[in-house]
Amino acid sequence: MTMATPSPDAIRAYLNDNPNTRARDAAASLKTGEAALLAAQGAMPISTHLDTVMPALNTVGSVMALTRNESAVHEKDGIYENYRGGPHASMVINDDIDLRMFPKHWVHGFAQIKETERGTQRSMQFFDAAGDAVHKVFAREDTDIAAWDDMVKTLSLDEQITNLTLAPRAPADGPKADPAKAEELRKAWTAMTDTHQFMRLTSHLNMNRLGAYRIAGKPFVKPLAPWALNDAIVSLGEADTEIMLFVGNPGCIQIHTGPLNTIKPMGPWQNVLDPKFNLHLRKDHVTEVWAVEKPTKRGMAVSIEAFDKHGTLILQMFGRRREADTVDHTGAFKQLISELPQLHLEDA
Repeated sequence: MTMATPSPDAIRAYLNDNPNTRARDAAASLKTGEAALLAAQGAMPISTHLDTVMPALNTVGSVMALTRNESAVHEKDGIYENYRGGPHASMVINDDIDLRMFPKHWVHGFAQIKETERGTQRSMQFFDAAGDAVHKVFAREDTDIAAWDDMVKTLSLDEQITNLTLAPRAPADGPKADPAKAEELRKAWTAMTDTHQFMRLTSHLNMNRLGAYRIAGKPFVKPLAPWALNDAIVSLGEADTEIMLFVGNPGCIQIHTGPLNTIKPMGPWQNVLDPKFNLHLRKDHVTEVWAVEKPTKRGMAVSIEAFDKHGTLILQMFGRRREADTVDHTGAFKQLISELPQLHLEDA
């Protein structure tokens, strides 16, 4: 099954009439996927095979990696070093670029050169079957542009595509729980030794993350007020507490490790604007926030996790754990969570 896409002429006419509209907003107005916009503008189709793309990116020096969902944008500067491939999941792991990638969602890829008010913008952009962005890479001032151009030539596909065929967008999963299995959930939760076991656990019980949180109860989870996420970001901006901050979509999860220093709200957006890391969060999209504890071999992994009105995960924050640490959280981060506003019945 495919999704009806406006003609390339219609897309170009809209973009010409609305030159300052962000690509994601333009795609929403045109009722299509963002990938269709790049195709209509003549962007270069490129390979989406991670075993080809990620080593090629490692040749160009420092770039900006961008991963987003509907409510949060995660931007990180660095080099694509230490790639580890796999048929179902792949990774880039270093101090700056830290990604978990799921190849089946990397369906369409384009390289684009675009003239903007700030100069020439070079990017590589990857999309799922519905044309929604999975991951983007932007050249920076210190990127090796000659190596970038060589990379694009290496990754380019023979066929030029202007009229892209897209699949329908999958509906949001929503919370899924089985209250009859609540005790079984708690027993399995208590027996965990690694946070990565959690998704297998919930899948086995025919639940998902948010559904499990809603029925687990104390001491596993604590519901926080929706504004607690913004309170946490502001508090972290005032402290020197290092965290791990995850933002993702079905095809890619991007992780920032370090402090949040420069907090700049603007309208509905809360922004972290640090030299090598930016976060843009739609505060008004945050509907549920949970403080979560999961047992590991090194003690409890403690997190703050936020969801939108559809039950989709927006972001997660963990206290930074170093390899030499003997516990899986930091006291400062746990103390911060204890001071956040909880959700009471009158708030719901």
